[in-house]
Amino acid sequence: MRKGTAGFLAFLILAFVAVSAWFVLKPDKKGVFLHLEPHGYTVVIDAGHGGVDGGTQALNGILESGINLEIAKKTDLLLRFYGVNTVMVRTEDISIHNPESNTIAEKKRTDLQNRVKLANNTPDAFLMSIHQNSFSESQYFGAQVFYAEDSVSKLFAEVLQQQFYKLDAENTRKIKQAYDSIYLMNNVTCPAVLVECGFLSNPKDSANLTTADYQTKVAMTLTSAFTMYNR
Repeated sequence: MRKGTAGFLAFLILAFVAVSAWFVLKPDKKGVFLHLEPHGYTVVIDAGHGGVDGGTQALNGILESGINLEIAKKTDLLLRFYGVNTVMVRTEDISIHNPESNTIAEKKRTDLQNRVKLANNTPDAFLMSIHQNSFSESQYFGAQVFYAEDSVSKLFAEVLQQQFYKLDAENTRKIKQAYDSIYLMNNVTCPAVLVECGFLSNPKDSANLTTADYQTKVAMTLTSAFTMYNR
């Protein structure tokens, strides 16, 4: 067996055991089990930024776009392993702007438009957009889930945020409806969440999010939320 194949299988086996054992189905803080109607969704996994748009930057210089992509690829593998249909917005460090776009501003604008088109043209889509946060003050930390303006998106955001509390017990962030300025979230017609996986401006979050192990844990968090609460 080739080394790459062995590594891939080891990742899937480890992920299966970890997701199944670590993220045990539990009630929320009010003691109520939360469920979505599961079947038929195709998860559109959006690794935020890419190409000309690197996003924010970790304290060690690693760009957000690369971190987003690594988490997205791991999430894609795990979801497909659990039988969930998926579509990846990008699988490499590229922007999906229109070919005729010349300026960086045009590339960013058409990139977002094309992400919206992909989600809206995917039947029974459920959008997960993966991002990293940053702030001018370094003390802020923790993953936070933003949701589109519909009940399914809000419910899933609650489920996912609960799973992020298991990843970091000190995280006290709450879900929020996506700001009007977030073009992607306010123009898709499917259920959608935008996940800020942590603050790259915070030393602890930055150190964690730039490691493969922690990126896998984030992917497990996304996967467990979708699979365990979507039965």
